[in-house]
Amino acid sequence: MSTSETKPMFRDLAGDDPEPEVTEIESFCMNCHANGMTRLLLTRIPYYKNVVIMSFSCEACGYENNEIQPGGAFAELGVRWKLRVECQMDLNRQVVKSDYTGVRIPELDFEIPAQSQKGEVTTVEGIIARAISGLQQDQETRRKEHPEDAATIDAFITRLQDLKTVNTPWTLELEDISGNCFVENPEAPAKDPRCDRTDFTRSKEQNHTLGIFEQEEPTPIESPDSLLELLEIHGITNGLAQSKIEAEADFYEKMVSEEVMQFKTNCPDCNAPAETNMKLTSIPHFKQVVIMATVCDACGHRTNEVKSGGGIEDKGVKYEVRIASRDDFSRDILKSETCSMSIPELDFEVGGRALGGRFSTPEGLLQAAVQQLREAPGLMGDAPGLAQAKLSGYTLDDNLNQFFKRFSVHMSGLKVTHYERSYEQNDELGLNDMKTEGYDVET
Repeated sequence: MSTSETKPMFRDLAGDDPEPEVTEIESFCMNCHANGMTRLLLTRIPYYKNVVIMSFSCEACGYENNEIQPGGAFAELGVRWKLRVECQMDLNRQVVKSDYTGVRIPELDFEIPAQSQKGEVTTVEGIIARAISGLQQDQETRRKEHPEDAATIDAFITRLQDLKTVNTPWTLELEDISGNCFVENPEAPAKDPRCDRTDFTRSKEQNHTLGIFEQEEPTPIESPDSLLELLEIHGITNGLAQSKIEAEADFYEKMVSEEVMQFKTNCPDCNAPAETNMKLTSIPHFKQVVIMATVCDACGHRTNEVKSGGGIEDKGVKYEVRIASRDDFSRDILKSETCSMSIPELDFEVGGRALGGRFSTPEGLLQAAVQQLREAPGLMGDAPGLAQAKLSGYTLDDNLNQFFKRFSVHMSGLKVTHYERSYEQNDELGLNDMKTEGYDVET
């Protein structure tokens, strides 16, 4: 098949598509034990991501079941959402739940464990309605056989129904170890005033739940120091051997820095096979970085990422810049994945991982933010306030301190602040669990 005929695996769902690629599989009906039909559709939900829509129907008993599953890989981090429900508008917020989303309402001491429900696109009110429907199931039988239990459940259902009146504010908490969970922000692109999102590093047990296992690897010998130390441990290093090792290590480092490496991957947009190019380079007066670029021939998706090749700095750094002229939009910026950006004049804030790591300019960062806002879940149309921003100030905050900006010595309106990271920031970066001494001793 030629490149021009290649189609993305996940295509936009359109009503005028003459041939939607639906896969039909004969399946076992869990209701009547006859054979039914499952239909699978790989598609793309606008302003969200790729999904697999599954629809089962049984002609024998009429049973039907619809599910939605993420069509991409698990996110690198888990996610927690905490929504303060204070008005009717909050009940209408769109919520995307995966199979691994756990739901909790602290005020009622109510919890829906992860993997107890299938993934779905719903609303805050829909989550309550589904919980009520589940509790009402078999209530008639309980009233006959266990009237006390039935009365307790009826009282709790009443409390759940009262949540929909929002006479008293209450809290909805979502936790998803797969990272495939989302709560709509009706105030976008402004910061959500009643909802907080927190990313967290999964534990080994949580990775195992997702089917992610670490592969044991031999002692790394990529750097000259580690190779020399390995040989010194075994007592086979001498002056001649050391010179040879250092020469080979220098040759290896030079080869890696000059070579563009390629490896097979899948397109993050349509999941079709693609290639990623990777290059290790050094930025003067900064540090080594890894530049990665992926191009998909199927859907045309292009992505560029910059990842730090150095260690973690002792402190975070914050740059506050006043944009006073057009020239300030052309400054070089190397932004890491942990660097967040805010524009106080627009009450606009974006987290570090939203824009990813990239080598760009202030104008390039604004264009990337506008593009992501247009594609954001639940956000329709343009972001005119950001797109038309010309002269204002912005703040770049990187708690990992992997951020670099090239400024003119005559540039005014620049404030650089180095600060100690909080415990929560270190925890998000995985530094609190990092063990640098005695790591080879089992505890």
